[in-house]
Amino acid sequence: MQEHPHDRILDALEISAEPFAICALEGVCSMGLGRVPRATLHYVLGGEGMLSVQGRAPLDLSPGRLVLVPASRSHSLVNRGGAQAGLPACRPAGLDLEEHVARGEGAGVMVVLCSTISLGLRGTHGLIDLLRAPLSLDVSGSPVAAQAMAALVAEMGTDRPGQRAMVRALLLQCLIEMLRSRLEVGDPGVTWLGALADPGLWRGLRAMLDDPGSPHTLESLAEAAGMSRSRFAARFQAAYGQGAMTLLRDLRLARAAQMLAERRAPVDQVARAVGFQSRSAFTRAFVAMWGETPRAFRGRQGDQAAERVQNRA
Repeated sequence: MQEHPHDRILDALEISAEPFAICALEGVCSMGLGRVPRATLHYVLGGEGMLSVQGRAPLDLSPGRLVLVPASRSHSLVNRGGAQAGLPACRPAGLDLEEHVARGEGAGVMVVLCSTISLGLRGTHGLIDLLRAPLSLDVSGSPVAAQAMAALVAEMGTDRPGQRAMVRALLLQCLIEMLRSRLEVGDPGVTWLGALADPGLWRGLRAMLDDPGSPHTLESLAEAAGMSRSRFAARFQAAYGQGAMTLLRDLRLARAAQMLAERRAPVDQVARAVGFQSRSAFTRAFVAMWGETPRAFRGRQGDQAAERVQNRA
């Protein structure tokens, strides 16, 4: 069997996910989900509405729609209302998940299964941070994804050994199906994935993904790629749609947001860990990307975590 150019990349994908939550929108209303430091996966269990994503046209939502929203993109779930009342039959009675509810006028209900995820290649981190536009898949048109999502929902309604491993395996099936379906139609949002098959570009990119806080320069990345500075810059721009140093800055700020959300270290240490020599420069760059200071971001993430714990109590 002939190997496809993307096989090596798809075969090396690894995924992890936070515990899932149920978002229930009752009546005509919206639920703001803000900007989170990881990519967010949404799967519509019932009802109809749309997903509003910062800087993008709204995406229609209906049962079976799977959407992956890039990290740091502010987005909202919107319920248009409708005839459906109560929870959909496809929500197993035993599914005991953290639940978020928004209420508006009318009786129609939209229920969405949500989680934040990390996607990388073996031995690397942050591959999903390269995603710039949402990916969407109607699982009814994909037997593989439909079967995997049905099994995933059923799995979360059980309490069996290996549940986390099974959910991770099923999610990976869905993500591979989503990515390869977009690659097959030439979706520009994932053309960068094909560039990972280029050994030179991959070496330069991997240096950034492995340690975004290192003092990388265009020259050092080009040397890692085995190319001249100008050749590396041109090929990187063509593959990823932006310059290498711009992507490096975005990776650094995405990693910083994850560290702040996980409360790993003081802000000064986070700044140095992701490659900023001064706290003031880090704060300016962080505000430009996230719309708030690192301290305010950390406080808000902590408040949200406390609220989730309280909701479970």
